[in-house]
Amino acid sequence: MTSILIVEDDATVREMLALNLKAEGHEVVTAADGEAGLAAARESPHDLIVLDVMLPKLDGLSICRLIRKDSNVPILILTARGTEVDKIVGLESGADDYIVKPFSLGEFLARVRALLRRSASTAPAPSRKDRLETKEITLDLISRRAYLRGEEVKLTHREFSLLAELMQNNGAVISRDLLLEKIWGMEYVGDSRTVDVHIRWLREKLEDDPANPQFIQTVRGAGYRFEG
Repeated sequence: MTSILIVEDDATVREMLALNLKAEGHEVVTAADGEAGLAAARESPHDLIVLDVMLPKLDGLSICRLIRKDSNVPILILTARGTEVDKIVGLESGADDYIVKPFSLGEFLARVRALLRRSASTAPAPSRKDRLETKEITLDLISRRAYLRGEEVKLTHREFSLLAELMQNNGAVISRDLLLEKIWGMEYVGDSRTVDVHIRWLREKLEDDPANPQFIQTVRGAGYRFEG
């Protein structure tokens, strides 16, 4: 059974979301403030976390960043603010998707289903090859470990999948839309900024100078190309 954690201080919203997720067959754990939500996230594994941004004791974006230090669990942010800046901040904090209040129950459930499906299908197919290697970067597709010049680099699940897709197409330009489809799934309801954010994170972990990348090149108006 799929486990979903809901961290929401509004009791009416929290209970309504929990009731409908349970009706879809999920096991649901709830928390009413940020500290309780973070404790619940760390206490046991979940398949998805739903996080309100404005929470007592500890805000949702801080929780998101803390969870991302050691977990790749899909995170759906609930926010009352839908400006572009707010959305970018949410994505850069590690969220996989966001939904702006007020939202319909149908939209919420659709985003939950899409996140769970993507989470179950983002691993690269090892049948093509067990390892991807260039002179400086090695990916072990079985253990999902990445190495830069022989030293292990800690990548999140999605960062690993994105790098693997780029390396499997070494030298070819891949559009943001195709990367969204391959890594996030055809039913992804966000936008291409998600790809840009994850590319920036990869550069920060792999490049000597992220502002002048050696491995992951931006091809203006077209997408990204791995050079290795």
